[in-house]
Amino acid sequence: MSVAVVFLPLLGFAIAGMMALSTPADAESRARLDRAAQWVTCGAMVLSGLFAVAVFYDVVVLGNVGTVVLFTWIDSGALEVSWALKLDTLSAVMMMTVSVVAALIHIYSVGYMHHDPGVPRFMAYLNLFTFFMLMLVTSDNLVQLYFGWEGVGLVSYLLIGFWYDRPSANAAAIKAFVVNRVGDFGFALGIFATYMLFETVHLDTIFSAAAGKSDAVIQVFGGEFHALTVICLLLFVGAMGKSAQLGLHTWLPDAMEGPTPVSALIHAATMVTAGVFMVARLSPLFEFSDVALAVVTIVGASTAIFAATVACVQNDIKRVIAYSTMSQLGYMFFALGVSAYSAGIFHLMTHAYFKALLFLGAGSVIHAMSDEQDMRKMGGIWRMIPVTYVLMWIGSLALAGIWPFAGFFSKDIIIEAAYAAGTGLGQYAFWVGVVAAFLTAFYSWRLLLMTFHGAPRADDAVMAHVHESPKVMIIPLLGLAAGACFAGYVAYEALVGEGAVDFWGNAILVLPEHPALADAHHVPAWVKYLPLAVGVAGIGLAYVMYWLAPGLPATVAGRFQAVYRFLVHKWYFDELYDFLFVRPAFVLGRGFWKSGDGALIDGVGPDGIAAATVNLARRAARLQSGYLYHYAFAMLIGVAALITWYLFRHSG
Repeated sequence: MSVAVVFLPLLGFAIAGMMALSTPADAESRARLDRAAQWVTCGAMVLSGLFAVAVFYDVVVLGNVGTVVLFTWIDSGALEVSWALKLDTLSAVMMMTVSVVAALIHIYSVGYMHHDPGVPRFMAYLNLFTFFMLMLVTSDNLVQLYFGWEGVGLVSYLLIGFWYDRPSANAAAIKAFVVNRVGDFGFALGIFATYMLFETVHLDTIFSAAAGKSDAVIQVFGGEFHALTVICLLLFVGAMGKSAQLGLHTWLPDAMEGPTPVSALIHAATMVTAGVFMVARLSPLFEFSDVALAVVTIVGASTAIFAATVACVQNDIKRVIAYSTMSQLGYMFFALGVSAYSAGIFHLMTHAYFKALLFLGAGSVIHAMSDEQDMRKMGGIWRMIPVTYVLMWIGSLALAGIWPFAGFFSKDIIIEAAYAAGTGLGQYAFWVGVVAAFLTAFYSWRLLLMTFHGAPRADDAVMAHVHESPKVMIIPLLGLAAGACFAGYVAYEALVGEGAVDFWGNAILVLPEHPALADAHHVPAWVKYLPLAVGVAGIGLAYVMYWLAPGLPATVAGRFQAVYRFLVHKWYFDELYDFLFVRPAFVLGRGFWKSGDGALIDGVGPDGIAAATVNLARRAARLQSGYLYHYAFAMLIGVAALITWYLFRHSG
């Protein structure tokens, strides 16, 4: 069954990809081809999701943990890499989450992309995206993990730039690809360093030897450093790129240029969750490096507060949700940093449901508003699309961590674990998490109030066509809403409760000196209730500013213009990177092009030789005038020159 879970999306991609190569002669034939591609890809994903649930039952309930070896992939000297599927609790949870959420997004795409001319290509890309993510989470070794890692990066480029006739989509796709290459370079170095230390890329072999290598050192740039710290930091650079952590985050908001189902798939089930999974999978390495765990905590907490502040001033409905994703990923990473790995994965799982719900709900709003994404041009539509309105409420309640929705259980246990860590960095993460929870509730209700309430701000022509989405888009939202309502309550005890140790088994390693998750269940009552209290306060502030006193936001922005500009410009990261990297790269590239390639290589090389040949030929051609007296004169000159040379030679 595990083989079917992973490779059914690949089969769907192959079939739909061949359909995408066809060029139907008429509209009716194209419609039939579109429907066929949708049936194939959605069918493959639904079957994959059903099989994933069965695999989860087989692994978690029946305890059939193991590895399915498909074939030997690389066999070169001491390096042997098999193509294999690792089945344990962690991979089972990830397989079910990825395949089920992706299946619902595929079905939603049938309605959302109905009128797009590239339906087979789009559906094929969605299947391929899911295949690479499933390959990543079931990887038995670091090379196979890297294969899936690079695969999701490739397909994200294809999907973000799916509407390639739009310059903004092309620019966003290139930006995502380039920024991820920075992170992936660090990740590749981490894999090389791991192989150098352990002489294998097989995960179980590495994990069994990790304790014995806990004091090993490695030579880097002439100095000796703690080997596992170097390895973990390099691997985490890759996670920062894939999961858009502070410093390598700039690609994620621009990824909104792709179709909305792409945004949902990237933010909920694939791509950005890869970094969280990778750190949790490699917990047997990270546990032996307090420095690496500290860096993960600092970066994660800083990302959570950075993204939450920026989301408060965004006006594009999809960008608000995109920065929300970045902030929630920050929560997951500082959970990993305090060794509460299962809490990070728990939040990853619940977040997949309510974030996909929010993105697809936003897509339903955009669909109703004739492709309008600016919340300043919305308002007054909640009665016209009541189902979407209720579903967006559910997603926002889960995101804000309001009881009894999923986010309440998963986000609060992370904040409690940070407090229970009992360290300075744990306290930093705790208070940042509390402030970010307040901001999360505020910007979530800002989105709801600006989008659905108040006087209509759209054109009359747009308002006249506002309508509820078709059933093929609404039904997947209902499935995601069920996850946003119940996933946290249902999974809490097994994933992070008293039974967590038995549930995870050997899939996650936590050393006895890192008891943050165990101690999280015994924190003071005020720690438990504070996130809920600040969430309610954030909702209240949003109502004051966007319901009771709608002129207040403009007044606050005018009073604190410097702060407002700082947030609108996203802490000026894009401008800083443009100054430090983009402009110098363009200057350097233009110099190499004009001076190096044009003037030196072409000028001296092929162009120079060609120009000299043409010049000599032109001069020689002038001698061929066609007049007899010219040739006679040339002959006389030649004879005179020869005689003169002969006389001078023999004069001595």
